[in-house]
Amino acid sequence: MEWQDHIVANPAVMVGKPVIKGTRITVEFIIDLLSGDWSHEDILQSYPGITNEDVLACLAYAHDRIEGDRGLPVD
Repeated sequence: MEWQDHIVANPAVMVGKPVIKGTRITVEFIIDLLSGDWSHEDILQSYPGITNEDVLACLAYAHDRIEGDRGLPVD
């Protein structure tokens, strides 16, 4: 699965934030739900217009964005 098949960015939609194709649901929102202890099933039930592959694409997009980051300093 390629995240590019599921995630798009358009300056006219959500101020250009990456969204799930065909929706106004941002990658940021999905990541926030997952970090807030929502399961894939919770998301799919609450947002029936998206698929499991869409959720996985959000994770793949986030991974690609941070891959290679040096990260934060650890004390």
